[in-house]
This record gives sequence, structure tokens and C-alpha cells, in this order.
Amino acid sequence: MAGPDVDTSGSPTHPCATKTLPDFDPPKKPKKNKYAIACAVLASLTSILLGYDIGVMSGASLFIKDQLKITDVQLEILVGTINIYSLVGSAVAGPTSDWIGRRYTVVVSGVIFFVGAILTGFAPNYAFLMVGRFVAGIGVGYALMIAPVYTAEISPASMRGFLTSFPEIYSNTGILLGYVSNFAFSKLPPHLGWRFMLGVAAIPSVVLAVGVLAMPESPRWLVMQGRLADAKRVLDKISDSGEEAQLRLMDIKEAAGIPEDCNDDIVEVHKKRHAKGVFRELFRRPTPAIRHIMFCGVGIHFFQQASGIDAVVLYTPRIFEKAGITSSNEKLLATVGVGLVKTSFIFVATFLLDKFGRRPLILTSMGGMILSLLAISVGLLAIDHSTKKLNWAIGLCFFSLLSFVGSFSIGMGPIAWVYSSEVFPLRLRAVGASMGVATNRLVSGIISTTFLSLYKAMTISGAFFMFAGIATVSFVILYACFPETRGRTLEDVEVLFGHFIKWRSHAKETKRKNVGNAGENDDGQVQLATKN
Repeated sequence: MAGPDVDTSGSPTHPCATKTLPDFDPPKKPKKNKYAIACAVLASLTSILLGYDIGVMSGASLFIKDQLKITDVQLEILVGTINIYSLVGSAVAGPTSDWIGRRYTVVVSGVIFFVGAILTGFAPNYAFLMVGRFVAGIGVGYALMIAPVYTAEISPASMRGFLTSFPEIYSNTGILLGYVSNFAFSKLPPHLGWRFMLGVAAIPSVVLAVGVLAMPESPRWLVMQGRLADAKRVLDKISDSGEEAQLRLMDIKEAAGIPEDCNDDIVEVHKKRHAKGVFRELFRRPTPAIRHIMFCGVGIHFFQQASGIDAVVLYTPRIFEKAGITSSNEKLLATVGVGLVKTSFIFVATFLLDKFGRRPLILTSMGGMILSLLAISVGLLAIDHSTKKLNWAIGLCFFSLLSFVGSFSIGMGPIAWVYSSEVFPLRLRAVGASMGVATNRLVSGIISTTFLSLYKAMTISGAFFMFAGIATVSFVILYACFPETRGRTLEDVEVLFGHFIKWRSHAKETKRKNVGNAGENDDGQVQLATKN
């Protein structure tokens, strides 16, 4: 047996002999790309607009009803129809972003919302207020669609979940700001308080429209326009390394149908598939993979809203009133507490998305929502059937409401936007994502415009039992049909889809084949694989 190597002096040598302690340290993780983070922050500011509108209307509606002398039906129409109006914005945002680019579409959303905020702040009557809500709703629809798409397209795969959850962070921040605005402006005379609550939303929309001009255009949109040199410059800034930028450009070129060896600064791209072709591929003749992607990308938005989150957020003061909290000041303060919990938990989700993946957080979130909805239902049922004040039931309702919004924010809140923005192929992403947003707003609009009538018809506890049942069905479907997308590039995600409930076995088979192919050397000989 051969002994250890020796040097010329007779001293034994070893491969590790010349190494120092730092050589044995684990490899360092690449630093987070600050430029990509800055771009995601700016784009995600659009979500503050929606969040603020949802939060501020929960309190402003109390004063609007008294000031304009409107009924509960008129109030729920005023509060909830902005989600219906946003369907217009989300429907046209996809084609608009394909036409003028992702960046300028963000500017359009800010300008439209600014006009809507001014109109609502100065509304002299109910009809004029509805016009302002319609305009603001279109801006909201634009913002909801474009922020996640732009953020997903500029994000490296290593931090896409982290960055694409930013819109939900800002949405929750907007809700919290709306709650705080309610409490602050409630001290003004009633005829001025609600106007300031609604009108002050014009300020962030101006900041947004100006700040977005400093952002680069999406490299994927640039490639779709044939502007390869511009796309390469952007990718060099938003990627963790030059090699990653080159690989991302190759993947995007392949997805856009541009030959890999084409390195011209500007090339001609055939866009005939980008109108009728996109709708044909999505709706008329979808492949099994596209059908599965549509089910997941649009379905996750349905499940997110059908659980009743917007009914809870929009009517939080009314729910607290039913639970036994009667003071207006106490109701608004309790609402601020809900906003704080909702915003805090979204930050937790942001840092867990890329570490644990989408599925674990989605299922944990939905499970917590189911339990919380059942607890709220039990507490409200006990209060309804009691002639005296039940402190335990009031406490149960309050803490279960906090648990519900916390569970929502740790999973279903951010991941619906992350998931739907990353599963669609490049050629279908803008239109597919806008369909998801349209579904989100439609379901939200239906629930928020009918919640007051619903709980009067079936009691408020019955309404929450219904939401719990919907959430339970959603949990089963999410577990069965939704693949994990963590760590994959946007161009590689499509291979996960096409098998619905059999996606796990398909993923294992694909992984087995890849391992087998990797075991072949350049001469075609198969080498034995070893397991770490």
C-alpha cells in the first residue's frame, strides 16, 4: 500500500496541507441583487393604491352613509363595485403591457388612479362618488395585473418568490395606511373627514408615476420586441452574475422563437401569435399543459377571494360591531390592529417563499384560515343566541379575526400573485395574468357587494360557516393539483404542468430521466450514478 506523499525534505504532504481555515468554510450565498430589489420595490408601489382603497373604505363608509343618507344596499354597491370596475382595467392591462411595455403600463395605472382619487375626494353626491370609484377601479385593475408580471420578469430565479411577493406587501401596507387614515381623519368634521380619507390617495399615485420612470423595461418584453441589445443590458444589471445573465437571455430568446446564435442588436420578431394566437392557445385549442396552467394560474385567484378575505377587510368595523364592540373609536382602533397583524405576517411570508416553497405556505395558510373561520363562526353564533354580553365570545371573534388575516397573509395573500405571474409561458404571460386578476376582482366584487345582504339573509355566523366550507374545498384542490415552482426559471416552469392530479408522478419521472441523461458521458457511455 502506498504511503503518504512526501516532499523533498521528507515531510509528509497532503492535499489539505497547504489550505487554511477559510478554505473549509461553506460556500457563501450570492448577495441579493440590489438593483433588482429596487426595481421590484418601485413597481410594487402600485399595490399600495388598491390596499389603501380597501382599508380606507372600511372606515370612510361609516361616515359616507350618514353624510349622504344612503342605504346598506347602496353602501355595499359603493364599496364593492370597485372590484367589478377593476375588471375593465385588468382586461385591457395585458394587451396594453404587450403594446407599450410593462414600465409605461405602471405609469398609466398611477395616472388613472390619481384622477379617480381626486373625483371621489370632491364628490358632491352619491352618483358623482360612483363615477370616481369607476375611474379608480380601472387604475386598480391595471396595477393588480402589471406589478406581479413586471416583478416576476426582472427577478432572478433565486429570489423570484421574495421579490414577487412585494406587491402583496405593499397592498397590506396600503390597507394599514387606510385604517390609520380612518382613525386620523375621523377627528375632522364628518363632511370633511371621509373626503380627506379618499382624496389623500392621490399623493402616492403621483410619486409612483414619477418614480417608475427610473425603472428599466422588462427584458422579456424587450426580447419580444426584438431589442436584444437593450435586453442584455438590463439582464446584466438584474442578474447575480454575467453567466446567469447570458443563460437567462438564451432561455428568453428560445421562448420568443429567436435562434440561439442570433446576436444582432435588433432583430425582427414575428408577432402574429400575439393577438388572436394568444387567445386561441389559451381558450380555443389549449394543450394539456396550458389547460393545467390556466386552471392553476386563474384558480388560485378564485380560491384566494372565495374564502371571504375582502369581506372581512372591507367590513371589519361592522363585524366588530356584531361581535359586541359598539364604540366607533374602539372599532377603528381594533381595525388598525387587524391591519398591523396582516402587514406583519406578509413580511414573514416574504422571507419564507424561496426557502420553503409555494405549496407548504399555501397549504399552511389555507389550513389556518379554515380553523379561524370556524372559530369566528362559533363566536358570532354564541353572541347571536345570547341575551347578555359574552366576553369570551367577543375575545374569540377578535383573536380569530386576527388569526384569519395572519394566516391569509402568510400564504394565500402573496402566493396567489407570485404563482400566477410565474406559471404562464412568456408568450401568454401578460394575457394569462390579466385573466387571473380579472377572476380575482370578479369574485372579490361579488362577495363584497353582497356581504351585507348575505349575512342578513343567513346570519353573519352562517356567512362565515359558508366561507369555511369554501376554504376547505379549496384546500383539497390546492393539495391535489398545484405543482411546486420554487427555484425554476420562468422558461422552465411549463414542464411541471399537463397532468393535473398526476403531476407528482410526472415530475418524478422527468427527474429520473434527467438523472439518467446526466449519467452519460460525451462518448455515449453510461456511468453509474452515486447517491450523496
